[in-house]
Amino acid sequence: MFNLIYRTPNNLKNDLLSGITVALALVPEAVAFAFVAGLEPMVGLYAAFMMGLITSVIGGRPGMISGATGATAVVMVGIVTLHGPQYLFAAVLLAGFIQIAAGIFKLGKYIRMVPHPVMLGFVNGLAIVIFLAQLGQFKVVNDAGESVWMQGEAMYTMLGLIALTMAIIHFLPKLTKAVPSSLVAIAVITVLVQFVGIDSRTVIDFVRDMLPAEQAATATLQGKLPHFNFPDVPFTLETLYIILPIAIILASVGLIESLLTLTLIDELTGTRGRGNQECIGQGVANSVNGVFGGMGGCAMIGQSMININSGGRGRLSGITAALVLLGFILFGAALIEIIPLAALVGVRFMVVLGTFEWSSLRIIRKIPASDAIIIVLVSGVTVFADLAIAVVVGVIVSALVFAWKHAQHIHAQESIDEQGRKIYAIRGPLFFGSAANFKEMFIPENDPDHVVLEFQRSKISDHSGIEALDGLATKYQKLGKTLHIRHLSPDCVQLLEKAGSMCEVNVLEDPNYQVASDKLG
Repeated sequence: MFNLIYRTPNNLKNDLLSGITVALALVPEAVAFAFVAGLEPMVGLYAAFMMGLITSVIGGRPGMISGATGATAVVMVGIVTLHGPQYLFAAVLLAGFIQIAAGIFKLGKYIRMVPHPVMLGFVNGLAIVIFLAQLGQFKVVNDAGESVWMQGEAMYTMLGLIALTMAIIHFLPKLTKAVPSSLVAIAVITVLVQFVGIDSRTVIDFVRDMLPAEQAATATLQGKLPHFNFPDVPFTLETLYIILPIAIILASVGLIESLLTLTLIDELTGTRGRGNQECIGQGVANSVNGVFGGMGGCAMIGQSMININSGGRGRLSGITAALVLLGFILFGAALIEIIPLAALVGVRFMVVLGTFEWSSLRIIRKIPASDAIIIVLVSGVTVFADLAIAVVVGVIVSALVFAWKHAQHIHAQESIDEQGRKIYAIRGPLFFGSAANFKEMFIPENDPDHVVLEFQRSKISDHSGIEALDGLATKYQKLGKTLHIRHLSPDCVQLLEKAGSMCEVNVLEDPNYQVASDKLG
């Protein structure tokens, strides 16, 4: 329905211009997430600069933008409130080490196991989250210090500027793709507001609304270079007990969100990122944040979509965004402070339209009911809880659905051979989901003295399968009957340590195949 992601080639000009676009959109989000975590605005801006630069240089996904994010900010509130920013920086440093270890041990590959319905739900939920996050820009602080919805002319002006921004982004590529339409839209709206004298909220207004009254009047985004500052915390076990749980959560949430963003950009661009390398890149970036006074973070899905939509494909786009952001902090704060919020909201609304999988609405009645439920479930959890939690829930539900479906597939073809033995030719995997059905296929009292289980077209996949086979062998043994097991793979034979003592296992005729292999990971 909305084809807003253009398959533009990777070139220097596109990366430079898209990087500038991303830098403009980064500022209010970085500041907002710093406030969410209970930190100074500059801590969020430093994080956006360091995360963006380092992950763009050594990460595994060119074109992906990292910085301070809401998913990690909400985890930080507790430790900042109870112990202060220095303990947070120590936790971010430790989280970085955990992420580096995840990359070294090649855990990034497991993101490929996320089912497609989960990805659809994640993407749709993400689009809704980005949309809902923009609604806060339609609120202002009244004289009583309360946040209220815009009224009258202010609301109409805001909506008009947003509509103009979206129109420029939509129609300009039909005329020329020489420059990113998002950058042109931000520039046009900024010039229009400044030179025509339109009363519209700007980035600095947004910052001042979030500060106490005594600080708001002199608020500015002007800053200095981040400097080395190792976390000032005692090196004790008590400190480790404080920061370790937070570090593990930060590392996990950061990697899940980053790797899912990587997968999404892979699909949009038709290229392939390197998950394990991205784990290392995220880890190094967070470690550097921990010793340079940044709040850390992970991949920013909304900013990454802006970058891709603006033509950014290479590492230079992320590097440009980070360096331009630093330039604004050091020298050009006055320029970025005057950008109208309406322009940035319009850019993000277009990201919402381009991110949402509209095709999922058309196919929802054509796919299995379980897949449709997973899409809706993941979308809902993404909106009401958290992106990372939504994916975990979706994967668990998908796994249970898969197990339930395959549990119904196990059955046996029965026959009697020339020696009078009853043959059960097992079909389907024997695992925790099918163990109960497996047991119900046999009535030992009615079988002859020799029974053969033929596993040529089946395999034992887990401990529940072993226990089911062991229990069956015990029943036949108590009746004085012999259970022969044939055509097990060597892997399954090794698993049958307990059942093997009671079963005659024929290994000479077994095929040579693997139950599982890390090479397939």
